[in-house]
Amino acid sequence: MEQIRATQTPSHDDELGRAWEALPGHSHSALPATGPLPGYSSPRVSDLIALLGSVPLAGSSGELIDQLRGLEELKSAITGLQARAAVAFDHAQRAEQAAAGVPASEQGQGVGAQLALARRESPNKGPRLLGLARALVTEMPRTLAALESGQLNEWRAMLLVKETACLSAEDRCAVDEELAPDWGTFEGKGDRAIIAAVKAAAYRRDPRSVAQRASHAATERTVSLRPAPDTMTYLTALLPVAQGVAAYAALTREADTARAGGDSRSRGQVMADTLVERVTGTPGGVAGINLDLVMTDRTLFQADSEPARLKGYGIVPAQWARKLLREPQGSKRQLGEHQVGERKEGEASGLATSQEGEASGLATSQEGEASGLATGRAGSPVPDRDFTVWLRRLYTAPGTGELLSMDSTARLFPPRLRRFIEARDDTCRTPYCDAPIRHIDHVLPWRSGGTTTPNNGAGLCEACNHTKENPGWNSKSVTGDKQGGHTLQISTPTGHAYVSKAATTAGA
Repeated sequence: MEQIRATQTPSHDDELGRAWEALPGHSHSALPATGPLPGYSSPRVSDLIALLGSVPLAGSSGELIDQLRGLEELKSAITGLQARAAVAFDHAQRAEQAAAGVPASEQGQGVGAQLALARRESPNKGPRLLGLARALVTEMPRTLAALESGQLNEWRAMLLVKETACLSAEDRCAVDEELAPDWGTFEGKGDRAIIAAVKAAAYRRDPRSVAQRASHAATERTVSLRPAPDTMTYLTALLPVAQGVAAYAALTREADTARAGGDSRSRGQVMADTLVERVTGTPGGVAGINLDLVMTDRTLFQADSEPARLKGYGIVPAQWARKLLREPQGSKRQLGEHQVGERKEGEASGLATSQEGEASGLATSQEGEASGLATGRAGSPVPDRDFTVWLRRLYTAPGTGELLSMDSTARLFPPRLRRFIEARDDTCRTPYCDAPIRHIDHVLPWRSGGTTTPNNGAGLCEACNHTKENPGWNSKSVTGDKQGGHTLQISTPTGHAYVSKAATTAGA
């Protein structure tokens, strides 16, 4: 709070004092410059939130800049306090688990997930948040001091922690002492300058560990996919530098050759098309790949504008969805069990059997489409017969759009029920987690009498499914929601509850 006071004009300082005085139990007329608040040695976070809500905006441009700087420094100070609270929570949980007889090797499980949920973050991010807090509190006190004084923000403190991760606790502490962030070492420095300084200090302290880290990095190679605007995606590959450069050079060479031969596509377009063709083995990249596209019957057959949903991506425009399925003039189509949502008013049945037969207006392939999902090259006279459209009807409740129920007596979710839940949930159902679904599991475990039904099933990522099996974690399906939709409540060992609702079905 001193950081805000230091940047306020006297009139605004008086406003802060009056706001604090207005809080219950506080009769003093002004905030102290240092030390605990008189008569209130342990202020609550809620008091600070109420106080900040009473701070008026400054009147002049200069004062507003001072106010922004003060608030930024306050954010950093709060982050430092969060780090201390996270470490204290970790210690408390471990002590409670030890008292409950949890084996030492299993103590601490689920702590990171609880921290993430409290911060409204994905539980998958929890271990990283806890690791950052531990490093700051136990190994990098000067970086923590710089954070608490507002000289570093959380992102830059994370950079210092990340670049010293390969060092021992002793060496990391020595680098922290050498750089002395709390003395203003990084004042005015950008991210690259900070990273370079930390890397150099770490290498001087332990060159062997830094070299081993570089060698180990190759084991973390991976490919990821994330949505981009306008029905596009980012396909990212993390590769060793030699392989990455070689792959890029090959795509560049192919693009240059095509352009030299008169190809009208841009260099980037040729590189992207070549990548898709070589990875999937087909020019358009769709054949042989299952694309779960959920839409209403009105969108599919009546040119309705209700958007569709593509599994693994999210909401897509209705016109784009129909374009994906459009058939070139004169070609034939096949029809089967691809997931297409059909909302039927008043229908109480579950997941219908697949439809078979002819239905005009749907395509088995497409050519020359601007969406980049064509199954054949532009201008090709013969459609690709490998692109087959399968239809499956999914019924939803009138008004709410909730997918209706199926039933199964099996312990494991059968394929059709799995597809039903995947279409309903779209991504991991743990609050704040939107990772792809990897497991379909019982909300109330089978061993506790849980049934294999949609209401007792939830799509989860692998990490969240393992986390909920830790002691003290509980899940239940919440009924009676007037807004409709499958609602899942997750309770943590501290008794806190978090709620998530299934993704809205197309046409709801």
